[in-house]
Amino acid sequence: MSAALLTTTITSLPLLAKGKVRDNYAVGADRLLMVATDRLSAFDVVMGEGIPGKGELLTQMALFWFAHLGHIVPNHLTGDDPCSVVTAEER
Repeated sequence: MSAALLTTTITSLPLLAKGKVRDNYAVGADRLLMVATDRLSAFDVVMGEGIPGKGELLTQMALFWFAHLGHIVPNHLTGDDPCSVVTAEER
């Protein structure tokens, strides 16, 4: 099992915000790259250890529901591959 992703280090994009679970980067003037990490928070405290794969699972769940409900409520997804906005080394 891989180590938990507790912090992101994308230097090719400006970091806008680091939340309890997600890190947000600017992609141009009108888009964001939201990276779900494996950080764990409870009662507004970010724990020192993460859960490996948690960020990937959160992303998969969000994508499922955005696709499932997209015909009812518009969402923020662009359809662009997230890997296309960062350098090859940062993927």
